[in-house]
Amino acid sequence: MPLFIGRVASILGVIVLLFLVVWMAIGRDWRALLSDPPKDTDILFWSQSQRDTGFRMLDRIPFIAGNNSIPSGEEKPLPEGDPFVLDFEVSKYITENRHSAIVVLHKGSVRLEEYGLDFSAEGRWTSFSVGKSLTSTLIGAAIKDGYIESVDEPVTKYIPALSGSAYDDVTIEQLLTMTSGVAWNEDYEDPTSDVALFANHEPEDGLPQIVSYMRGLGRAHEPGKVWNYSTGETNLVGILLGNAIEKPIATYLSEKIWTPYGMGADASWLLGLDGNELSGCCIQAATRDMARFGQFMLDGGVIDGVATLPSDWIDNATRKHVDETGPAGRGYGYQWWVYDGGAFAAIGIFGQGILIDPSRDLVIAVNSSWQTAEGFRTGENERRTTFYRQVQEAIDREISNG
Repeated sequence: MPLFIGRVASILGVIVLLFLVVWMAIGRDWRALLSDPPKDTDILFWSQSQRDTGFRMLDRIPFIAGNNSIPSGEEKPLPEGDPFVLDFEVSKYITENRHSAIVVLHKGSVRLEEYGLDFSAEGRWTSFSVGKSLTSTLIGAAIKDGYIESVDEPVTKYIPALSGSAYDDVTIEQLLTMTSGVAWNEDYEDPTSDVALFANHEPEDGLPQIVSYMRGLGRAHEPGKVWNYSTGETNLVGILLGNAIEKPIATYLSEKIWTPYGMGADASWLLGLDGNELSGCCIQAATRDMARFGQFMLDGGVIDGVATLPSDWIDNATRKHVDETGPAGRGYGYQWWVYDGGAFAAIGIFGQGILIDPSRDLVIAVNSSWQTAEGFRTGENERRTTFYRQVQEAIDREISNG
C-alpha cells in the first residue's frame, strides 16, 4: 500500500509539473484570459478584465472569430524626434485613461511613445471602428485601380441581392457617409440593438451574413437626407469592395498599403460567420502601424512617388459631408470624423483612435480599454480630447518660439 501511494503521489506530481510547464508556456495573455474566460462572443458585454486581455488577442481566440492575414513587407523606419515638453505626467494620464498605447508622430518622427495595461510595441490591439476609415480608403484605391467607377454608382450594382430592399437608389457615397436613410440602431449598451444582433444573424439564401441582415431593414428617411451611424453599412461597404475586387479585402489592404508603405508587423482582419472580413471593425495591428497609416494619409496616399488613391480622394473623404453628428465642431466624411480646423480622425469604441492634423503635420494613434464603449459617462472621452488638444498646443508653442 505505501508503494502504491508513493506511485500515485509521483504521478500526481508529474501531472502538476506538466500543468505548470504548460501554464507558463502559453504566455501571459492566455494565462490572464483563462483566469477569467468570457462566456460568449459578445465583447460589448465582457467584463473589464476580459476586455483588457481580449483586445490584444482577438485574432488568437478561435471561438471569437477567424481572421485573414494582412502581411507586411520591409519595415519603414520611424525616426525618433525630440520629446514633447508637456505640462502633465503622460504615464499618469495613460493609467487614468486606460490606454494600452500612445504613438505621436510629428513631421514623420516619433515624439511620444508610451504603453500601458501590460501592452507593448510588439503587441497587436484591435481597432474596432478605426477599421472603418481603412475600409473607406480601400474604396478610393479600388476606384483608382478601375474596379469601381465612382462613388455615385448604386450599391445594388455591386451587391445585387440588395435589389428590392431599402437600399434601392442608395449610392456608394451615401453608404460611406452613413446617409442611406435605412433604419439601424447602434446602441452599444442595448443587447437588442442592431449592432448587437447582426453578428448572430443566420444568413438566408446563401448570402453574406450582413447582406442577409441589412436587406431586411426598413427605410427611416429618404436617401442622402439624414445621417445615422451604422456599423452595418460599413460592413456592407466591405462586401461591395470584395465583390468589386474579387479578392479578400485583407489581401487588398496588404497589397495597396500595408506592404508597400512599410508597416512594421503583419496584421489581421477578423471574419464574420460567413468568412467575410468585418469591415466596420476589427483590424488587429501594432499601434505604430496605425500611426503609420495616419502618416500615409498625411502623405496624400502616395507611396514612393506613386499615388494609391485618386487625386481628389483624401480631400473628399475628409471634408464634412454631414454637419449634424452630435458634438459641436465635428462632422462626418467618408467614414472619417471631421473637425473644424481641418483635422480628421478614425474613432473606435473603448478608446481606439487615429487623429490626423494636416495643419500641424501631426498623427496621434491611441489604443485603450475604456470602462464604457464611448467613454462619455466615465470621462475617458473628454480626457482624450484634452490630451489631443495639449499635444496640439505643444506644437503651437514650438512654432511660436521659433
